[in-house]
Amino acid sequence: MKYRPISLIAFLLPLFSLAQETAEKGLDQKIDEAFGSATGWFVNFVFYQIPFGEEIQVYWVLFPLIIGATYFTFYFKLINFRGFFTSINIVRGKYDEMDHHEPLSMAGDPTPGDDVLQTMAVEGHSGEVSHFQALTAALSATVGLGNIAGVAIAVSIGGAGATFWMIVAGFLGMASKFVECTLGVKYRDIESDGTVYGGPMYYLRKGLKSKGLEGLGKVLAGLFAVFVIGGSFGGGNMFQVNQAFQLVENITGGSESFWYGKGWLFGIVMAILVGIVIIGGIKKIAKVTDKIVPFMVVIYVGAAIFVLVAKYDMIGDAFMQIINGAFSPTGVVGGAVGVLVQGFRRAAFSNEAGVGSASIAHSAVKTKYPASEGMVALLEPFVDTVVVCTMTALVLIITGNVTAANATLNDSQAILLTSGAFESVISWFPYVLTIAVVLFAFSTMISWSYYGFQGWAYLFGRNKKTEYTYKITFCIFVIIGAAASLGSVIGFSDAMIFAMMVPNMIGLVILAPRVREELSTYLDAIKALGK
Repeated sequence: MKYRPISLIAFLLPLFSLAQETAEKGLDQKIDEAFGSATGWFVNFVFYQIPFGEEIQVYWVLFPLIIGATYFTFYFKLINFRGFFTSINIVRGKYDEMDHHEPLSMAGDPTPGDDVLQTMAVEGHSGEVSHFQALTAALSATVGLGNIAGVAIAVSIGGAGATFWMIVAGFLGMASKFVECTLGVKYRDIESDGTVYGGPMYYLRKGLKSKGLEGLGKVLAGLFAVFVIGGSFGGGNMFQVNQAFQLVENITGGSESFWYGKGWLFGIVMAILVGIVIIGGIKKIAKVTDKIVPFMVVIYVGAAIFVLVAKYDMIGDAFMQIINGAFSPTGVVGGAVGVLVQGFRRAAFSNEAGVGSASIAHSAVKTKYPASEGMVALLEPFVDTVVVCTMTALVLIITGNVTAANATLNDSQAILLTSGAFESVISWFPYVLTIAVVLFAFSTMISWSYYGFQGWAYLFGRNKKTEYTYKITFCIFVIIGAAASLGSVIGFSDAMIFAMMVPNMIGLVILAPRVREELSTYLDAIKALGK
């Protein structure tokens, strides 16, 4: 059969165009597309959205997080409210002397031979960091870009009313944090040199074994370890440095900036700084976060308060918009359910209550009473969501930045929206916000490196070779994250972060009675102390 020239050209042109398009793509784009094709099923599963009407789509992962938090709130008799001031006193050090003598009782003690770690110190050690340092280390992993960009997107989509449900979700999340962080301390491992290994991997394996569910515990612990490693490289690393670089590039002149096209250089600088900190382990990380986190929160909240004072005559109207919008919404997503979903979604994505990550940081605390650290941990969602996220929302509402036109913004654009809202009152604030975002990103990265390393050590062993293999790999990913736009890789890692919720929530519900015993033990000890 003979082919006419015109037919041959018509056949070859699409192939030529495809080859040219492929040649023009960077290596990172090719890798990203291939990775996306291979892992898309997992991402789609974790972030599958259940339709509620024509306009409302709800991520299924929100249901176990919200239902679990509500269950724990009532199971522990509103511990997120009645334990609030006790938690503050623990952070202040009011009950520190209790850790210098043996616990009054060993609630839920394991029988001899069981590998469940007793709540008492091992080899004379009781942890690595103080209550305050553990709190700031965990907060550094949650207070960050989500509080700046995520809130802007949430209120743009759901209207001012999304703020109300964000606050409600924050209060409920306090109960989940209490449960997981109490378990993190109760079932941790402490080496003879005082190094702590803890988190869901350990309370899932040991705690469920004590309940006669050893096989289930091992499977859930292994899954969690895999998920936390993946999450540490992407959402806890590459996404953070990528967003920080984009803001730095924008604020310093965009295409005219010295940093334009030099993401790799920014990544190298950040990788060196991150490496210096994480080589020292949780003690070094905690020494950095206990200075950075209070500074960041005070600066950010202080600026928000300045805006509110400058626009004090609009505060009442802003709260009316929040209340009215929560129950009679006028946002882009119609219906109260849509607004509720936006608020709960942002709170869950921001404070990670129920995901289990924070229990890894809190497990390193110096204490003999597991419930004491659970009490400290419940302050996290309050600071992260109830305070910081609410402040961001109020500034956006008062400055008139809650509009439907902003509903399609991505994270980078949303950061600029929040920056512009502050700039309308404080002209120089974008420069301060840029520094804050870089610090937010840096602190999140160093804390997530610890989370990922704990999962890595659980799977591959506790020795210097595996430790430095993980930490060097983590620093390499810092450079990759700043230099490339790996959307599918980051999307996959974000999915892994929320996949952590599945094994974790199963364990929390089963082990809740053990937490109640520990809480009773600790509260009795406080009464005996007479303070």
